[in-house]
Amino acid sequence: MKCPKCHELDDKVIDSRLIRDGEVIRRRRLCLSCDYRYTTYEEVVRSGLRVLKRKGITEDFKRSKILVGIQKSCEKRPVTQDQIDATVDAIVKELESEYEKEVPSIEIGKKIMRHLEQLDEVAFVRFASVYRRYRDVNQFLSEVASLIERE
Repeated sequence: MKCPKCHELDDKVIDSRLIRDGEVIRRRRLCLSCDYRYTTYEEVVRSGLRVLKRKGITEDFKRSKILVGIQKSCEKRPVTQDQIDATVDAIVKELESEYEKEVPSIEIGKKIMRHLEQLDEVAFVRFASVYRRYRDVNQFLSEVASLIERE
């Protein structure tokens, strides 16, 4: 592995740990040339899952898009980054087990909403307001009312 500081290839693995339920290996490395310590991650590269968008186009599946959407929904809420990461991992795992090559973006949105409803109701409403493209306050209030009825 090339050192990010001096770009030499000689390094030593100091520590290895399994993360994300054994799906990823986190390695701490030491550059043998400059003694710089850095972290790398190793995971299985799966065949490229594609996302079928509403307009009929497809694009590569990006875990980061789900992560950013959930982080924005959970801003200033009592939700930790670990909870967000676990939620994203669960959603990605579900998608990879249910779909082989192509997943409709609508299904991704539904899964995110289902998980956010369990994680934080305010984050759920925030995400739903963007995902469902509310046109006025009445649609928004209707979503909140249905959320209250479920309790």
